[in-house]
Amino acid sequence: MVHDDGDDARADDQLLVLPDELRHELKEPMGPIETDADVLLEAVSGPLIAVGDVVTYHFVRAGREPDVALVDERTKRELVEEEIRETVTERVSVEARNPPAELTADVVETLRESLEREAPTTVLVDGEEDLVVLPAIVVAPDGASVVYGQPDEGMVHVVVDDELRAEARALLERFEGDQERFWELLEE
Repeated sequence: MVHDDGDDARADDQLLVLPDELRHELKEPMGPIETDADVLLEAVSGPLIAVGDVVTYHFVRAGREPDVALVDERTKRELVEEEIRETVTERVSVEARNPPAELTADVVETLRESLEREAPTTVLVDGEEDLVVLPAIVVAPDGASVVYGQPDEGMVHVVVDDELRAEARALLERFEGDQERFWELLEE
């Protein structure tokens, strides 16, 4: 397993923080919710980006390795079941640090690098991967599927296009922190 530090400064480099007033808006799903991975996969035609351990597990069990998966060994702030943890972590190829309610330089650069790889890439996030959905939508190519878990409901499936990318960008621009550096790193 590669621990892609680049330089140690990157690991603790907080870029953006989720403001409290934005939390409720992010609870609304950005796309349709599906409970069956096989049915969802029928609607996937481009690259598949999975954010979350349970979502990633369901795709692997359905026979479709996500092109990029971000996992943190947790679901609803609790450790995932052993079978899920073993299934998703045996595929880990890089690690990134990203504390809850933040987006760090480490996770942004790791996301971008993972999207550029030919082979499927699983990123083990030390912290929380939930917010990475937004930068993933911004940098994913048109037609890519970004899928993330909606607690107690299922998997949210968004197909990236300019409208969705603008929506994710608008949400990210409301975060607090170093906006200029965040966009520089994301769009390098």
